[in-house]
Amino acid sequence: MTITVHTARTIVTMDQARPVAEAVAVDGERIVAVGSLAEVLDAIGDAPHVVDDTLADHVVLPGLIDQHLHPILGATTLATEVIATEDWVLPDRTYPAAHSHDEYVAALRAADERTRADGAGDDDWLFSWGYHRLWHGELGREVLDTISDVRPIGVWQRSCHEFHANTPALRALGVLDDDWGADLPDDVRDTADVDTGHFRERGFFVAIFPLLSPMLFTTERLTRGLRQMVRYLHQNGVTAFNEPGAILPPGAWDLYREILGHDDTPFFSYFLTDGRGPAELGMSHDDTLARAVRQYEMAPDTSSAASRLAFFPEQAKLFADGAIISQLMQMRDPYLDRDGAPNPDHHGEWIMPPEMFEERAKLYWEAGFQLHVHVNGDLGLDLVLDTVEQRLREHPRDDHRTVIVHFANSTEEQIDRIAALGCIVSSNPYYPVGFADKFGEVGLGPERADVMTRNRSVLTRGVPLSFHSDLPMGRSDPIGMMSCAVNRITQSGRVAAPEQRIGIEAALRAVTIDAAHSWRKESELGSIEVGKIANFTVVDRNPLDVDPMGLDEIDVVGTVFCGRWFPVPDDARGRTSLARSSGLTPVAAGDPHLDHAGCICDVAREVMRHVA
Repeated sequence: MTITVHTARTIVTMDQARPVAEAVAVDGERIVAVGSLAEVLDAIGDAPHVVDDTLADHVVLPGLIDQHLHPILGATTLATEVIATEDWVLPDRTYPAAHSHDEYVAALRAADERTRADGAGDDDWLFSWGYHRLWHGELGREVLDTISDVRPIGVWQRSCHEFHANTPALRALGVLDDDWGADLPDDVRDTADVDTGHFRERGFFVAIFPLLSPMLFTTERLTRGLRQMVRYLHQNGVTAFNEPGAILPPGAWDLYREILGHDDTPFFSYFLTDGRGPAELGMSHDDTLARAVRQYEMAPDTSSAASRLAFFPEQAKLFADGAIISQLMQMRDPYLDRDGAPNPDHHGEWIMPPEMFEERAKLYWEAGFQLHVHVNGDLGLDLVLDTVEQRLREHPRDDHRTVIVHFANSTEEQIDRIAALGCIVSSNPYYPVGFADKFGEVGLGPERADVMTRNRSVLTRGVPLSFHSDLPMGRSDPIGMMSCAVNRITQSGRVAAPEQRIGIEAALRAVTIDAAHSWRKESELGSIEVGKIANFTVVDRNPLDVDPMGLDEIDVVGTVFCGRWFPVPDDARGRTSLARSSGLTPVAAGDPHLDHAGCICDVAREVMRHVA
């Protein structure tokens, strides 16, 4: 096989022994030499080779990584008419943000008119995702009926935990039948408001979701959405992602293999086993571990393009407390009302009750698994750290690498414990950017809200730090995530906890080598070194040379995946950087009084069940 020698304006290797280079040689899927052009040519000697200058005017980074996202949920939501509080820049179109009730209604009406012009009729559903009451006002059945009183309209709320329907939609679902709901439990009926067409939590998931599934999760929509997501991740430079706690109903893996496993998909799609579902089902310890083994054997990781779709061996996802978007984190101190007084009616929730969490953590720990733990509140973090401490005391392990996932609220003392216990952190860096202003007004108060995701404190202790988007919780844009962590500029334009800003190099590590470390893939991914997989993200300027605000202006030119060049189409280049630099807000904060503990990860589980 002929070796390809790529030259570049600069190669940022993230290898401390050689931070920069000007050439890299690739033999098949692997890197065989890195250095100056002369050094690389000397290293490959007389081996057949070609010098490729395609990247000569650009900057080459290690392949960027999104440590945690949800492919089916991202595919489904972004395959609707997106009307959100921020622009969503997708490969074929940009969905402009709506910042008020009038803007939202106008955008939904325009979507109805546009889809009708494309051939949709009165019987064809119009689905939209992204609505949020704090920005878009009340959205009752009567409002939706003014857009159309003949065509079914369904609005999936931004958190994916609520749904709004017009009268034709309710009629199509059979909800207006006289006997509908008679056999539903009280807690479901209490969260299903037929008069307003508003269904939340169990009223949505139990009463409405099964009825919607044939329309919302069609094979055509899922296929189109996944193909769009492939192009979306590619235009943002993503070369690997992980879905933690994967739920795989019949048919889902076949769809993944067809699209995510296709030869033209330029990234790795990794999965790890769900630890919560077997616990809730009361599955025995032996059956739980056997299930994890079966999943890995179904798609083993061979660290090659042939296994671009794979399960990580002996890694499991567990859940502690509730979601940040709904302010249901378990907090040490009380939640606050708008006057700054403790609110006795607002409290956090556990997703896995502490006894269940501890029991399943013990099971996986003693079986040698690495744990990835969803946790958002400081009281929730106490549970996780106490559990790890007990596991270490009873069953010592070296390099257990337990991942603290999301990491919204913490204290300095807890970060000391994270370091002492050998845990690592995967942070959601836009929490303070998107939530600090609103959560400072109600719920947490300004002091706690501003210091969400104490990334600088993590790094000061020498704890490895990675970043994730949790798509569709946030946009899967690793350079955008870097900007959030480096700048911490909120929706109002201020800097939240400036002492928690981190440097650009540390932020780049969080979407390259330290993200790979969180998966135990640092010997294969995350840096440009001899022997590693040839995954590169190619950009138009060096992030290490730009001003912090200049991160938002960096364009992805293309990616190299397993040695193969995948350029971003000319008409897609610049779209993401334009969205970043326009001052658009990330995900909107949720209603602090919702009665659920779940998060986007939770919704992804429900979606996968209904996909079946």
